[in-house]
Amino acid sequence: MKLGIVGLPNVGKSTLFNSLTKAGAESANYPFCTIDPNVGVVPVPDERLYRLEELYHSRRVVPAVIEFVDIAGLVKGASKGEGLGNQFLANIREVDAIVHVVRCFEDENIVHVDGSIDPLRDIETINFELIFADIEVLERRIAKQARAANNDKAVVKEVEVLKRMKAHLEDGKLAKSFAPADEDEEWIIKNCNLLTDKPVIFAANVEEESAGSRENENPYVQAVRRYAEEYDCEVFVVCAQIEQEIAELEEEEKREFLEELGLKESGLEKLIKASYSLLGLLSFLTAGEDECRAWTIKKGTKAPQAAGKIHTDFERGFIRAEVVNYDHLMQYGSVAAARDKGLVRSEGKDYVVQDGDVIVFKFNV
Repeated sequence: MKLGIVGLPNVGKSTLFNSLTKAGAESANYPFCTIDPNVGVVPVPDERLYRLEELYHSRRVVPAVIEFVDIAGLVKGASKGEGLGNQFLANIREVDAIVHVVRCFEDENIVHVDGSIDPLRDIETINFELIFADIEVLERRIAKQARAANNDKAVVKEVEVLKRMKAHLEDGKLAKSFAPADEDEEWIIKNCNLLTDKPVIFAANVEEESAGSRENENPYVQAVRRYAEEYDCEVFVVCAQIEQEIAELEEEEKREFLEELGLKESGLEKLIKASYSLLGLLSFLTAGEDECRAWTIKKGTKAPQAAGKIHTDFERGFIRAEVVNYDHLMQYGSVAAARDKGLVRSEGKDYVVQDGDVIVFKFNV
């Protein structure tokens, strides 16, 4: 999973990135300190793997990973060359979702590029820059395909769909709100890889006092939640400053620190939950003496395709999957004991893999 982190200057974006990845992107109280994209790969915390490691005496644990791309701070007019221009865009075209860090705190010592705190205005600013960038992509594609049409009905249809999408964006609407008429139109739009068609997770960056309370959320966070509900986005509340403080702590110290603040989980854990929810993802597990590993797949994935995540030969020569639920395995302490209770199942090609399935794939090639 690859997530692109965007946001206006001085909203806490690079501080959050540093905390999540410990990648050391420069963070300072002025715009454009993150000029080149920074990339960090972060393991997905999954306690189940370490309990399986103890059970199987595995030599190593391999968690699922998330790749974060930290993008230079945007400003109004970036698509027209203001600030750093739109050089950032190529770096987030390939991400699965956009994490939009929104400032929801007051601090007179940290300047805001627009002079005041207004998260909805900030969201709109970023949205418009992404819309303008998408319009540029469509204009180039329309020009190229129009020259290649030559009475080719498929290409003619593509140009017509792209023109409708361009008009949709020019009305200030996001690509994700465009309604394709059929699967062909849906494929055409998907193939454009538009930024405003990507799922969005808002990271509402708050001060420490607001970090642990949902009941008395500050009005900025409430406004972001209302916006997210309207546009089918995810939201998680985070204090980038706290995340920075706990980034270097050992796991036990981190838990104690979070508990003192009334927090149940870290910002990374919140972000992972939001990402998996938004993208419809789950993890299945494999375990043995060599390794315990988590594999990330889409909900609804069937057993052969899940096997293909491990190796294409597993999918090509799929015979069956031996499946036991993680909780059942932990409850009875071994596959053999779970099997005696009738909890180990032999599943075929139509089995839909569930979160927490511990699977051994049988194949022949």
